[in-house]
Amino acid sequence: MRRERFEPRPGWQATIESQGLAFHTSAHPGDLTRPYWDESVHYSFTMEEVLSLEEQVEELHRMCLAAVEHVVAHGRYADFAIPAWAAPAVARSWERRDPHLYGRFDLRYDGAGPAKLLEYNADTPTSLVESSVVQWFWLRDTHPDDDQWNSIHERLIDRWKEIAPSLPTGPVHFAWTNMDETGEEAMTIAYLQETAEQAGLATAAVAMEDIGWDPLNLRFADMERRVIRTLCKLYPWEWAVADPFGEHAVRQQGQVVWIEPLWKMLLSNKALLAVLWELYPDHPNLLPAYLDGPRGMRSYISKPLLGREGAAMRVVTPGGEFATPGGYGAEGHVHQEFLPLPDFDGQRPVLGAWIVHDEAAGLGIRETSGLITDDTSSFVPHRIRS
Repeated sequence: MRRERFEPRPGWQATIESQGLAFHTSAHPGDLTRPYWDESVHYSFTMEEVLSLEEQVEELHRMCLAAVEHVVAHGRYADFAIPAWAAPAVARSWERRDPHLYGRFDLRYDGAGPAKLLEYNADTPTSLVESSVVQWFWLRDTHPDDDQWNSIHERLIDRWKEIAPSLPTGPVHFAWTNMDETGEEAMTIAYLQETAEQAGLATAAVAMEDIGWDPLNLRFADMERRVIRTLCKLYPWEWAVADPFGEHAVRQQGQVVWIEPLWKMLLSNKALLAVLWELYPDHPNLLPAYLDGPRGMRSYISKPLLGREGAAMRVVTPGGEFATPGGYGAEGHVHQEFLPLPDFDGQRPVLGAWIVHDEAAGLGIRETSGLITDDTSSFVPHRIRS
């Protein structure tokens, strides 16, 4: 694994905008000089490294599914701050094996040892367009003889084709939220909609805020009064459960196919990290993690169970403490051993390894100069050296 410099393509801004990445600069808060998409640098890997990472990611995913089975079998919903009234529906969603589409593991990896799981974004993962499309065309333009760990697009289409026969009649609705100020979520859900259409599915777009509830017929409908029978959303289940319509969404699980399904609440929650360590202690791809405190760890990071974008985290080391702002944490925390991200020329990468259905599908990399990857981090492409 190497971090390498390369001259950006002339007019790269217009190029990636045409490929669907509209917020290459504006996604960053404040007046940061570095763009969100930064092709002046990239990471290169050997094929052996990538094949090894694929194996590790798929093993992690299998372990995560086993953790869901454990949580459901032992009723450990309180550890995940899931309301008691919603727990039976989560269990039934898992028992039905409601279909799932994709997810993203965030990993610490330095090329010298096994990848370490930082978290699993299994419900509403973003950075999809840049991982699947934009960096692929960057590779074709700049290193046409090299390869890339990237079959995301093809695997998404194939997965939609697998899901399609089990879906009810009517279009698949794709929903974003108007609370998204950057356009990232609308862009991501539009891309997912495109992959479904390429798989032959009829689709429709709708904002979450425009979904209506029909109390007479007990069903959801869009602005054109079409019944919503399948909904692919980029809206976290923990938000949905807390919303006024959340009880309807949970109790109507048998009437609507939700993608991602309700059981993904257990994988998108950082309590998963503690359950994994409990089930697989000393596994080479895991870091120690506990729900009841740091248990004597000298260096650890406290993460809100439902936190997002690195907000409201606290790092404790023998050299001092560091915290990020944010309003998360009332739901509880997980305390994970803190292992600093590797330093490459003053930048610290996090590998986002994509899963489509149950198979490893590709890689996206975000890097930062700080200790925690947050919304100031930049996305950089990668290649496999020929």
